[in-house]
Amino acid sequence: MTEYIIFFNQQWVGDHDMEWFQSRVEPSMAVIHDMEAAGVLVYAGGLEEDIDQAFSADATSGTVSVTDGPYAETTEFLGGLTIIDVPDEETARMWAGRIAEGCGWPQEVRRVKQRPDRP
Repeated sequence: MTEYIIFFNQQWVGDHDMEWFQSRVEPSMAVIHDMEAAGVLVYAGGLEEDIDQAFSADATSGTVSVTDGPYAETTEFLGGLTIIDVPDEETARMWAGRIAEGCGWPQEVRRVKQRPDRP
């Protein structure tokens, strides 16, 4: 089995009214329930949309520094993610498509590297 992260940047969601967002709840939750039933879901969730509520930790100087705000100012930031554990890339592609369809906005998929302490 291989883990994949399926994610979107908040800016990919687009501008929609509350009614449109409410219309996405049922289809997106249906995909989550299907992944649970298939035994492939590790985690799924959206992130706080106010980037000013983020904070960062940096230890590259040799001392840990935790500061308010994002680590780097960028034009795009992570909006949500799903982690799945599936047998192959074809299955990961299928679930990514289902999530994109359920949410109504694009998703990007990346394979999670194997931990060095696992065979």
